[in-house]
Amino acid sequence: MRQLPSPRGSVSELLLGALAGRPGELPPVNPERVADPLADEDLNLSLYLCYELHYRGLPGVDDRWEWNPSLLRLRSLLEEQFEEALKDAVPLRKEAVASDQIDVALREIAAQEGASLSSYVRGRATLEQVKEFLVHRSAYQLKEADPHCWAIPRLHGAPKAALVEVEADEYGGGRPDWIHAELFGRAMRALGLDPTYGAYLELIPAVTLATVNQMSLFGLHRRWRGAIVGHLALFEMTSSIPNRRYADGLRRLGFSGDATLFFDEHVEADAVHEQIAGHDLAGGVVEAEPELLDDVLFGAATVLALDGVLGGQVLEAWSAGRSALRIPLS
Repeated sequence: MRQLPSPRGSVSELLLGALAGRPGELPPVNPERVADPLADEDLNLSLYLCYELHYRGLPGVDDRWEWNPSLLRLRSLLEEQFEEALKDAVPLRKEAVASDQIDVALREIAAQEGASLSSYVRGRATLEQVKEFLVHRSAYQLKEADPHCWAIPRLHGAPKAALVEVEADEYGGGRPDWIHAELFGRAMRALGLDPTYGAYLELIPAVTLATVNQMSLFGLHRRWRGAIVGHLALFEMTSSIPNRRYADGLRRLGFSGDATLFFDEHVEADAVHEQIAGHDLAGGVVEAEPELLDDVLFGAATVLALDGVLGGQVLEAWSAGRSALRIPLS
C-alpha cells in the first residue's frame, strides 16, 4: 500500500486523522448504528484499517497503533455491529453432526451457492470486467492464507497439522516465487494491473472489504477459532470449479501463462486440500472440541453468504453497463 485511502465517513475520517500522528488517545466516539453493516463504506473501511495494523501495517503509520487501547475500543464497537450483521445473515445452526460427517455437512452448505460470478467470467465477461474482478479479489488474494494462519496457535494435534499442511501449499511450499499471493500478483501484472499490496484500496467497495474483514474478525479472536476453520474448509472445498472457470475465461480472452497460472494451480491444489480441509481440519476440530461444531458450520456458511452478496452486486453492475468498483479503473 503506497498511501492511505480517502475517508468514507465520520469514523474513517477520525481514524485516518489520528493514524497520521503519534499514537495517543483517540477522541471518544460511539459509531452510529448503520442500516447494513456488511455494506457500509465507512464501517468496513474503518475495520479494514484497524485490522491491517495486524498484517503489513499502514504507510506512514506508527506500528505502536496496533495495540493502542483506544483504537481497540473503537474496533470493538465496529466489530459488534459487523458481527451482529453476520449472525442476522447466517443464523447460528443448532444441529447434531458427528465429527466424521462434518465434510458432508459442509458439502450441503456448499450446494447452496448463489449467483455464479465464475460462470459469467468464463463465458461473457469483457477484458475490463475481468480486470475489475481481479481488483476485487486482490483485497484477499494478495494476503492469501494470512487470516487463516491466526488459527494455527489456537489448535493442537491433528487439526493443527492439517491446517499447516494446507497453509504450507498456500505459501509455496518453501518456494517464494510459488507463494499463491505472488502468483495472483503475476496474474494482475499480466493484465496490466498494479500488483502492489493495497494498490486498489481506494477503488474497492465495502461489500468486498467485508469479505476480508470477516476473515480477520474470525482469525484474530480465539473465540471464533471454529469459524475461521469452517471458513477455510468451505473455501477450499468450493474453489476448484470456480478457478477452472476463471482460467477458461482468461483463455477465452487470449491470455495464458502468468495470467492463468494462479487459477490453474488452485484447480489442482484445492482438489487435494478439499479432503484435508473438510475431514482432517474441520472434522478434527469438532472431534477435539465438539462445542465448536456450530461455529465451524457458521464460518462456512458466511463464506457463501458474503460471496453471494458480492457476486450479485458485481453482476448487477456489469449487466447494467456500470463499473462494479467505487471508481472505474479507466
